[in-house]
Amino acid sequence: MRLTIAAAAIAAFFATSADAKTVLITGSNSGIGLEFAKQYAAKGWDVIATHRRSSAPDSLAALHNEYPDQVRVETMDVTNHDQIDALASKLDGTAIDVLINNAGITGNFREPAPQSFGTLAYDDWENFMRINALGPLKISEAFAAHVKASEDKKILAVSSLAGSFGYQGPSMSGGYWYKASKATLNMYMKNVANDLKGDGVTVALLSPGTVKVEKMGDVNFPGLISPADSIGGMISVIEGLTIEDSGAYYRYDGTLQPF
Repeated sequence: MRLTIAAAAIAAFFATSADAKTVLITGSNSGIGLEFAKQYAAKGWDVIATHRRSSAPDSLAALHNEYPDQVRVETMDVTNHDQIDALASKLDGTAIDVLINNAGITGNFREPAPQSFGTLAYDDWENFMRINALGPLKISEAFAAHVKASEDKKILAVSSLAGSFGYQGPSMSGGYWYKASKATLNMYMKNVANDLKGDGVTVALLSPGTVKVEKMGDVNFPGLISPADSIGGMISVIEGLTIEDSGAYYRYDGTLQPF
């Protein structure tokens, strides 16, 4: 019996939904995280978009309204281990193909500032470490079983050129806490890569470039790239990763980034 056009369309919809892959993105209400959520949703993926606020931010509510069957908005503060464990439990049985640890803080690089030598605010150090380094480590541990159960089996963390010891370009002064937290993140994820490689999980770090996010307003300078270009590039890198790449550090354009 031949399907009618309407029946065929319905069948195709459910087949696509059933075959859709899943990505979980932290800090997805703005900037890089929001662009990740938008691009993955546009590609037909199921998106679990997390944020730390008490209610869904307007940006994610709008994205959910645009893709009601694909975008799921969840609360998860990356510094709150109880919230992380609770969401992991809530999603028990959900295979997560790609886990993107994106949530993070940059702070003020301007001088004099809390991250500048001579005016360092030492009380800020712990907050940077908890958000930028410990958060991704805890989330990777909490959701490892979900990733292992998927087809793609990939865990990513968004790092920064500022945290690279091998960077050979112009010096970047200040940013003590941000740089240290990203360098720590790099080492954590290298360890996670070692521990999960035997389970077929590919773990990698991503360097997004200097991205013009919303909070920068009208600021422009050489080398600044759009979120669409940065995230489009990183998604291409993610898609091309294999288990042999586990533990690597890639720029958004696919070139290897020095640790």
